[in-house]
Amino acid sequence: MIRIGIVGCGRILAAHLRGYRLLREAGVEDFQIAALCARKEEDARMYIRRGEGPPQRPPVSDIPGDPLAIGDEYLSDFQPDVPVEVYTDYRRMMAEAPIDAVNDFTTHELHHQVAQAAFEYGKHLLTQKPLAVSVAAARWMCQEAQRRGLVFGVFENFRQNEQTRYLTWAFGPQGPLGPLQMLYLGYVATWWAPDLVVAQTPWRHRRLEGGGLSLDLGVHFFDQIRQVAGEVTAICGQTAVVEPRRVIRDAQGNVVQQIDCDADDTFFAAFESTSGAVGNLCASWAGRGGPTRMGQGTVWYGAGGRVTGNEVTLADGTSAALDELFWSQAPEELKQRWFPLGLRDSFALNQLDWLQAIRQGTQPETSGQEGLRDLACAFAILESATAGRRVTVDEVLSGQANQYQQEIDRRYGFAG
Repeated sequence: MIRIGIVGCGRILAAHLRGYRLLREAGVEDFQIAALCARKEEDARMYIRRGEGPPQRPPVSDIPGDPLAIGDEYLSDFQPDVPVEVYTDYRRMMAEAPIDAVNDFTTHELHHQVAQAAFEYGKHLLTQKPLAVSVAAARWMCQEAQRRGLVFGVFENFRQNEQTRYLTWAFGPQGPLGPLQMLYLGYVATWWAPDLVVAQTPWRHRRLEGGGLSLDLGVHFFDQIRQVAGEVTAICGQTAVVEPRRVIRDAQGNVVQQIDCDADDTFFAAFESTSGAVGNLCASWAGRGGPTRMGQGTVWYGAGGRVTGNEVTLADGTSAALDELFWSQAPEELKQRWFPLGLRDSFALNQLDWLQAIRQGTQPETSGQEGLRDLACAFAILESATAGRRVTVDEVLSGQANQYQQEIDRRYGFAG
């Protein structure tokens, strides 16, 4: 039995609990959540037992597919007879709770601190994305986990997202559309626009706390791109703070809180990859007058045709649905490997992969090293914009390009 302690009981916890519930419903029985840790005890007790404890906070999003739109999930829904210990100090939880492994769902600036405690107490770890507040912090986390022989993963569930799997197959050697040649990604004013505090979490707009769009969503974008296009090698980026002041509004539209922002809410980036595929990305939490989106999402072009959303247009002009192509043409072995137990939920699949790695003494598909590479790509946007030049991802990984991160690293003890 793998006993898990969870650190961080914010709104995203509901989506994670749903994933664990789906695992249990699929027949995965050898895990249990044994402890929760939150800054306030009542925040943890919101999620333990249906019908008991404080009411859960309502979801802060109504965006289709957004995990922050999920609510009303409880531990008692899938482990009604398991006692759950509650802590307000994660170090104490690591030392005292009957746990073997930890899920870290805290803010970006705490990830390396929670990791340090988990590793010191010999706990396997799954850290929420992005992996850390800087590349140096993430690099230390990976080295420490390896030194201690612990399983270390990043919760980068875009890897297990259905569309990512379908695209990886479609533009791969067995698919009908490859190889990938180029892509366009464009989302302006699609989320939390024009001036709302993202997820009602002010830290997401503070540079020194690991805030900004490039880190928050950039790691997702690049994790997907790396699967389909191969490793990203270089990036030319531009960033901006379009809305230097953001607000939280009540149900009637009245401003109830204002915050100042110094982390990017908008970025543009051109990238190159080892496969030769190139692309342009644009994303913004700003934009007055309504949203703009490229295609039905990212637009992918390959030697055999085009994909946007679930719509495929083949080179001969015929059309098809991406999911139908995958399920009718992809090898059975691949279907079983990517969607074991019939699971399609990316949270459940990421959790299952991490649990299997603990059982087998291996590293998960979304390992710490994978999270480090995603983080370096995201920081490459910021480092390129700061330096005013194209930067390579290897420069960011090595610390050669770290002008944007210098103040962050000084604050958390990773400078020099």
